[in-house]
Amino acid sequence: MARPVKEINAGSMADIAFLLLIFFLMVTTMDVEAGLQRRLPPMPDENQKQDDVQINRRNILVVRLNDYDRLFAGGEMMDVSQLKDKAKEFLANPANDINLPEREDKVIEGFGNFAVSKGVISLQNTRGTSYKAYIEVQNELVKAINEIRDDFAMLNFGRKYAALDEDRQRIVRDAVPQNISEAEPKDTGSNKR
Repeated sequence: MARPVKEINAGSMADIAFLLLIFFLMVTTMDVEAGLQRRLPPMPDENQKQDDVQINRRNILVVRLNDYDRLFAGGEMMDVSQLKDKAKEFLANPANDINLPEREDKVIEGFGNFAVSKGVISLQNTRGTSYKAYIEVQNELVKAINEIRDDFAMLNFGRKYAALDEDRQRIVRDAVPQNISEAEPKDTGSNKR
């Protein structure tokens, strides 16, 4: 007498495969392109009249990167490791130097009057500048602003900027704005790369 061949229940196998597929889709991470986090200004109203804003020369720190990744800040050549301190001194203007940025008294909601720096860092590079050098400069400039924000937050709230609630972070951002202006890369005509 021949024994009947048992069949495997394929219905439950399909359910298990479906559950495994969902599990792997939920726990797998995809590579995400990293970029520079910047908050762009709001779009101007179409009916708004364009005003030419004049910025006092003392309120601008020009940071240039050339085709050979040489860094110039405030007209002097320097190493990227020196840039953070230069930017901090420029923006904070601790000695109220007349050659460094002016301060403008502003009323910050939830805080009161504060003398906010009018300093703007103007970053300019050429098309031959390497991406690595550009990112290093960007990182140093953001580090400088973050350190000034941390100093302000510690002095006024007893905590670093990242540990503050949203309202206090807004106060710090209003008191220490991130004013970095980036010009379109210049074409120098050299074919270094």
